[in-house]
Amino acid sequence: MTPAGFLAALADRIAEGHVAGIFRVGIDGVDGAGKTTLGDRLAQVLEARGSRVIRAGIDGFHNPRAVRYARGKDSPEGFYRDTTNLVALKSELLDPLGPGGSGRFRRAVYDHRTDSALSPPQETAGRSAVLVFDGIFLHRPELRRIWDLSIFLEVPFAESYRRMASRDSSDPRPEALSNRRYFEGQKLYLTECRPQKLADILVDYADPDAPRIVRG
Repeated sequence: MTPAGFLAALADRIAEGHVAGIFRVGIDGVDGAGKTTLGDRLAQVLEARGSRVIRAGIDGFHNPRAVRYARGKDSPEGFYRDTTNLVALKSELLDPLGPGGSGRFRRAVYDHRTDSALSPPQETAGRSAVLVFDGIFLHRPELRRIWDLSIFLEVPFAESYRRMASRDSSDPRPEALSNRRYFEGQKLYLTECRPQKLADILVDYADPDAPRIVRG
């Protein structure tokens, strides 16, 4: 499938499910899978079709550094369980955009680069919109039932770490000591939560120029 055809297929699926209100789409996958880029491109397609899109991602809902590393700097458990401020993610974004929610939301509450809180003005969603949200660990028990449509991008670790090395100049070997916290933390998530089985749409995204919808 071409990238354009793939985006059109996802947009069609959203249009089928989005009858009224806010439609919450979660794009999941390991680090380096291409979630953010896909989310940005999908948002553009939806907007071109006339949808109001709310674009947000997990990086805007980190816990403070002291919480993220409380189990140790190299802890895989800490990476999986403590990276995200789930309370803030739900109260500031996902619940207000859910059934019966106020529609008043914030796209982000934390800047993990400066390790400081953000307090942007609340926005109002209106009666109809699509939330396109990307991030890791979106099928964990606390979040898996929230999405009106969930997508999992399946990418081999060797490829995802190659992409991150190209982007961040990090070590391209998943098993490298410097990657242990993240590699093992993501394996823990994949083993514990089985997002490939839970996602509404499973995508083979090993080659983003030739994506393949495996299921959904």
